[in-house]
Amino acid sequence: MSKFLALIPAAGSGSRMGNDVPKQYLPLSGKPMIYHAINTLCGNPLIADVLIVLAPHDSEWDKYDWSEFSGKLRVFKCGGDTRAASVLNGLTAAQHALGISPEDWILVHDAARPCLSRSQLDKLIDELADDAVGGLLAVPVADTLKRSNQENRVACTEPREHLWQAQTPQMFRYGLLAQALQNAANTQITDDASAVEAIGLRPKLVASDSYNFKVTYPNDLALAELILQQRNSQ
Repeated sequence: MSKFLALIPAAGSGSRMGNDVPKQYLPLSGKPMIYHAINTLCGNPLIADVLIVLAPHDSEWDKYDWSEFSGKLRVFKCGGDTRAASVLNGLTAAQHALGISPEDWILVHDAARPCLSRSQLDKLIDELADDAVGGLLAVPVADTLKRSNQENRVACTEPREHLWQAQTPQMFRYGLLAQALQNAANTQITDDASAVEAIGLRPKLVASDSYNFKVTYPNDLALAELILQQRNSQ
């Protein structure tokens, strides 16, 4: 039986938030932001381990008590200069530590998507567990898209038919994902699915919703706070 493991690359600085503390540690509903992603992933009974990939000199992680997740959490301080490098380094470290099989599933999730719901995670696993390639959560683009020129004036309107906004988790088998990331080592990719696409495969899009957004700018924190508060009150 293939195992399911989750991996959160958390070696970035989050400079667009304008804060000295790395984005994944900013306070959100009384916890560091990354806590909420960890809580959802660890709460899924199918996920055997949750792998956290930190920067080698991370000084924030040990300031918090993570003991409630001690049965599943594995921390590796081997983050790279890019997200892709952090994921690949984490996969390599975890393979040595845990003996991951090439057929085991890896769910890569952004630390800055704290509002991933348990139902979204369940849906992703259910739809992809027997898929030959794997895939990702995503949302069909709803807004009208404008392409700008160098003066920030509209150059044209882009058709939005068949366009999706990629989210995470992105779920691929260990052997395939490691191969794809190694192949893309010298290219500019922004997510794991792009690396899989680059070797000629077509990941499946699993419909999600806009609540699973990525916290990028300061105002996003307030929206995430509202979503989590509403969810916790239900």
